[in-house]
Amino acid sequence: MEAASVCGCCGALRPRYKRLVDNIFPEDPEDGLVKTNMEKLTFYALSAPEKLDRIGAYLSEKLIRDVSRHRYGYVCIAMEALDQLLMACHCQSINLFVESFLKMVAKLLESEKPDLQILGTNSFVKFANIEEDTPSYHRSYDFFVSRFSEMCHSSHDDADIRTKIRMSGIKGLQGVVRKTVNDELQANIWDPQHMDKIVPSLLFNLQHAEEAESRSPSPLQTTEKEKENPAELAERCLRELLGRAAYGNIKNAIKPVLIHLDNHSLWEPKTFAIHCFKIIMYSIQPQHSHLVIQQLLSHLDANSKSAATVRAGIVEVLSEAAVIAASGSVGPTVLEVFNTLLRQLRLSIDYALTGSYDCAIAGGPKIIKQHEERMFQEAIIKTTGSFASTLPTYQRSEVMLFIMSKVPLPSLHHSLDTGKAGENRNRLTQVMLLKSLLQVSMGFQCSNMLTALPSSFLDRLLSAALMEDPEIRLFVLQILISFIDRHGNKHKFQTISTISDISVLKLKVDKCSRQDTVFMKKHAQHLYRHIYLTCKEETNSRVHYEALYCLLALISMELANEEVVVDLIRLVLAMQELAQVNEDNLPLYNRCALYALGAAYLNLISQLTTVPAFCQHIHEVIEMRQKEAPYLLPEGVFAEKPRLSRNLDRLGPEILFRQSKISEVLGGSGYNSDRLSTPYVPQLTDEDRLSKRKSIGETISLQVEVESRNSPEKEERAPAEEITYETLKKAIVDSVAVEEQERERRRQVVEKFQKAPFEEIAAHCGARATLLQSKLNQIFEITIRPPPSPSGTITAAYGQPQGHSIPVYEMKFPDLCVY
Repeated sequence: MEAASVCGCCGALRPRYKRLVDNIFPEDPEDGLVKTNMEKLTFYALSAPEKLDRIGAYLSEKLIRDVSRHRYGYVCIAMEALDQLLMACHCQSINLFVESFLKMVAKLLESEKPDLQILGTNSFVKFANIEEDTPSYHRSYDFFVSRFSEMCHSSHDDADIRTKIRMSGIKGLQGVVRKTVNDELQANIWDPQHMDKIVPSLLFNLQHAEEAESRSPSPLQTTEKEKENPAELAERCLRELLGRAAYGNIKNAIKPVLIHLDNHSLWEPKTFAIHCFKIIMYSIQPQHSHLVIQQLLSHLDANSKSAATVRAGIVEVLSEAAVIAASGSVGPTVLEVFNTLLRQLRLSIDYALTGSYDCAIAGGPKIIKQHEERMFQEAIIKTTGSFASTLPTYQRSEVMLFIMSKVPLPSLHHSLDTGKAGENRNRLTQVMLLKSLLQVSMGFQCSNMLTALPSSFLDRLLSAALMEDPEIRLFVLQILISFIDRHGNKHKFQTISTISDISVLKLKVDKCSRQDTVFMKKHAQHLYRHIYLTCKEETNSRVHYEALYCLLALISMELANEEVVVDLIRLVLAMQELAQVNEDNLPLYNRCALYALGAAYLNLISQLTTVPAFCQHIHEVIEMRQKEAPYLLPEGVFAEKPRLSRNLDRLGPEILFRQSKISEVLGGSGYNSDRLSTPYVPQLTDEDRLSKRKSIGETISLQVEVESRNSPEKEERAPAEEITYETLKKAIVDSVAVEEQERERRRQVVEKFQKAPFEEIAAHCGARATLLQSKLNQIFEITIRPPPSPSGTITAAYGQPQGHSIPVYEMKFPDLCVY
């Protein structure tokens, strides 16, 4: 005991490492570290690395004692010595020294003095940049993550000190990330418990970027070092963190961002949210982009009952993220992305119609603002287009088919929602989905229209062209224009005019390909019929006729061969006749518009075909109209104040385009004059009539009408029974009974084949096979038997009746029947 006390008091008897440590501290702390003695201590530590842990422990004791006695000068000297030892020594025993070092850093960070916190942070950052040779299995950084995150949220009264503390906190978090992110043996920094502290701390400083900029001095007075602020440092740290994220860590890194934006209501201004996700999308590896998209979609679903402004902010962020993700991938579930967006669109429509959410919320139901829901719907449509623009052509075709399948259209197999509310819901859904489809079709380029626009898609789209709602019809025309315009000509036909020289338009015309010819052979008549029927709608306005003119012009330039040109001319002449005869009692404006539309298109097609006689006839009629009937030209009809006339029933033949004359002049140039001279008459189908039906009751009545009209026993039938509620109820009950009988019959057949003896099954099948063979023999005999002679028998060369028929193998068939 006495020896120990003597050693403690007499300096000469103290261990050498303690004496070396004591010697680095000067009598006056303002003199700083004694460099010569520090060199001796460093040499001793390198010569005897087993003493390094004791040196660290002793320095730690001195630092803790100096902190408690407020001797901050000596604290700084101790930390400087620790830093130098840490940088100089890279041996296997460094781990024990690091434990002492981290203990001293933690002591400084716990202090309330900002200078000590900053000092401890700087030492930790230096340590974080050191690559250790040996791993540490037990080291924990939980305290440092928590303390640095707390410093990032500093609310010190002095603005300068607050900024320094926040920057130290960000640097500390950056050091923790660098130290742990690449070492699997270290603490997993990607755990939610750590990410929930690190990410919000960085976002908090990013959020106050504008405040920091407003307090900073002018750029001329600011040095390069002073330009750095917490927001810039936080952004750099966040980019570094996300850049190191592997596939399995993306979710843990993105979820705190979403929670932070929710907690601080940062979706509504959406500027900061977009800025955050731009940082994220540009920082992560491109192949992980679809994971961020999926996280945003899941968050949108989770907030389906939040305010419309919040949902709109999420969707806007989705739109921006999708554009950046174009270089990577939207992910393996492309249709699921669009399914989520369309589901949110339908929910928004329901909210707008009902005026509240479908479930009670604490504090009473939320009141829905229709203008906010409309803003959200427009954001959904914009985002749908943004997503689609990142996809290749084949995937965009799938997306368009998917969207079109969601549009509620009346058909023989599907019914729409009934009642006033149902009609409103149907109309809004149709409008929004068609607007989404229009966004997807923008810039759509395909070399093969036949594969890009299959029949299932085109049939549904064209059926919507006959809806009573003019807005829906306009969307369909615009969608068709987007599909057909592959050379960017549509903006040149936005206004209808009878331009004398179309070369000033600088149109891009390409030869019709074989695939386009096949497409028109398959779908042309269907397309013409819908264009013709659309022209007959009374609710058409100027924009509808402009869209029709643009559509006709683009078909002539993109998909036209000689046969298509002939059919388009017949179609336009049929429109002229429609306005002239006026069997549908069209309004005056519509009749004048049809005349003007025909003049504009024939003027265009005559210059495209470059047949002089055809051009001359068209120009003569246009000049005559300019003199006598300007209300039949687009310049008069489609002006702000249309010039109309009520004398449309007494028009002279000189101001009308004559089918006989056009057939004559084009026939002389090689066009099919017989087809040109045949007036175009569209064939109405059940789908055309059904497109205007609204309820299931009308659909059923139409089916009954079609059946009765097509029956060969129409004259013999009694008058059709009036369809009432009881009739429908009885029909449903009867159909259920028939289904039950059919199900029972099938069950008996299956049971028979499962349980009956083989001999019984074989006998049953043999009997049926024998019956079938006998029927086939009768058919063959009737087919092979030659026709009877006029006398009733076939006479042989010797006058004897021939009773047998000629064998099949001896019969002579025409060459076309043999293969």
